[in-house]
Amino acid sequence: MEIKDKTILITGASDGIGKETALRIAAHGTKIILVGRNEEKTKGVVNEIVKTTNNEKVDYFIADLSDQNQVRVLAEKIKEKYSRLEILFNNAGATFRSWKLTSDDIERTFALNHLSYFLMTYLLMDLIKESGPARIINTSSSGHRTGVIHFDNLNLEKEYSLMKAYRQSKLGNVMFTYELARKMAGTEVTVNALHPGLVKTNIGIPEWGLIGKLLKPVIFRNAISVEEGSKTSIYLIESDEVEKVSGKYFYKSKEMNTNEASYIVEDQKRLWEVSEGLTGVHWE
Repeated sequence: MEIKDKTILITGASDGIGKETALRIAAHGTKIILVGRNEEKTKGVVNEIVKTTNNEKVDYFIADLSDQNQVRVLAEKIKEKYSRLEILFNNAGATFRSWKLTSDDIERTFALNHLSYFLMTYLLMDLIKESGPARIINTSSSGHRTGVIHFDNLNLEKEYSLMKAYRQSKLGNVMFTYELARKMAGTEVTVNALHPGLVKTNIGIPEWGLIGKLLKPVIFRNAISVEEGSKTSIYLIESDEVEKVSGKYFYKSKEMNTNEASYIVEDQKRLWEVSEGLTGVHWE
């Protein structure tokens, strides 16, 4: 895809593969919209991108995407300011050591890692369709392979653990991708998911406190750099090879199978309906 004159929105863009992807894509002169939670940090990334690439077409918005009201406000601001959106990169994510509900009474890992993708995509879909051909890219993880959607206990009040919550949300990303791709069949919108690899980022580390600082060298002992980890997202944004590819999962820029649970269509549809209920929207 020739992306010089395209507009791309990247969530979770103040660090990690979101930041690195923005930096690499901006070098082409692409119009970049960054979404972060911390204004000082996100603005610093904008300044770094402009200084490094000489591309001044870099904008940013601040929102906590685990809060559905902030997602709605953000989407309205984007639609007011921009007339096109060819690429939506849903990338925001985190892990949390302790159990907590959001202001919407939803477990915060599920709220941020899955429902923000679902709601943001819904709210921007008309703009995306009008901009076609367009691409939606969802960051998942190999963690989905041992994930379970706990339909009777989505908030994980019972036996919460950081990894159980994370794996559930990442399986949700894959199932959302497959169901959305099916709904987008016959349009100019493609939808794919990716696993960036075990990347040296700060995902969840600050929230872990001292334990996170102590365990970080062990956790990331065999991790790859953000430069390496961003290659698959950049591939899915730029490559002509995936122009017509939709409903797939990629790792190291190659199509990969996902776990058996992710292919159960009835569960994909059930998760979709649950997500509609939790966000109060209804896709036609």
